[in-house]
Amino acid sequence: MTDVPTGPFRAILVSRDENKNQSVDTTELTLDDLMEGDVVVRVEATTVNYKDGLAITGKSPVVRRWPMVPGIDCAGTVVSSDHAGFAAGDAVILNGWGVGETHLGAYAQYMRVNGDWLIRRPDAFSATDAMAIGTAGYTAMLCVMALERYGLTPQSGPIVVSGANGGVGTVAISLLSGLGYTVIASTGRPQEADFLKELGADEIIERSELSDPGRPLGKERWAGGVDVAGSHTLANMLAMTSYGGAVAACGLAQGMDLPTTVAPFILRGVSLLGVDSVMAAKPTREEAWRRLAQELDIKKLHSLSQTIGFADIVPTAHAIIEGDIRGRVVVDMG
Repeated sequence: MTDVPTGPFRAILVSRDENKNQSVDTTELTLDDLMEGDVVVRVEATTVNYKDGLAITGKSPVVRRWPMVPGIDCAGTVVSSDHAGFAAGDAVILNGWGVGETHLGAYAQYMRVNGDWLIRRPDAFSATDAMAIGTAGYTAMLCVMALERYGLTPQSGPIVVSGANGGVGTVAISLLSGLGYTVIASTGRPQEADFLKELGADEIIERSELSDPGRPLGKERWAGGVDVAGSHTLANMLAMTSYGGAVAACGLAQGMDLPTTVAPFILRGVSLLGVDSVMAAKPTREEAWRRLAQELDIKKLHSLSQTIGFADIVPTAHAIIEGDIRGRVVVDMG
């Protein structure tokens, strides 16, 4: 064992009263307050993802256990372990597995988790680097991998990315550009066009071109897409995908609905590829992080991230829901 806390440590706790009114407080916990698991991790860095914003604001029913410590991912160091695969001092990453939803999450200085949920942090990344990528960047890589498995290549044609200024979007643009794809970035903030082009976007389109109700089939504009929005955005991306193309869908920022028809599927052979980051198998996670370490430009990574402190988590969660955050937010847990 090393650095195992003997006293209280700070955490953010989301609670709900008998009338289902939600409250968010900064509190102190001890190891006895943590949930079951065979590994205790000291959280060195975490992030504020869109899902974390939903949990803290209560805008969507993300939290399914009350009270809950939010925070769906972390980079940290193992301080004690009864798991055969990890020992004290190991640098680890955790994404998903219901952490911050059904299992106490990363907005605490320590976590107790199932060791099967952890992967080793690549040597190329510090804890801060890993959380500059975070679940959003890891999900972006899963989307890229899904498009590749489907058979799309840079020669297939352009790839459109929705939510281009968000965490998934910015990393997806950087990854796809680095792999040689032509990237079309869809954004509601056209004033950020220069930033998106620096990341590797070749063309910028207004979000309204995708977010408004559209036709069952439109002009074939791209070979594939990465979508974080759902609803009309995803429907329009499918409707404008070229014959035999595919869209990787990983989010619901616009909505959970999908107001489309079968036309793109039966007339153009378009495929919809579902991407889940929460319960992805460990080998898939390890491949995604290995490729991120090899293929993500670290200079671009730094340009698309900002670092905040523990006290800034709650206001940043509100800002991300309002669409006021560009790129990635790292929380230095100090």
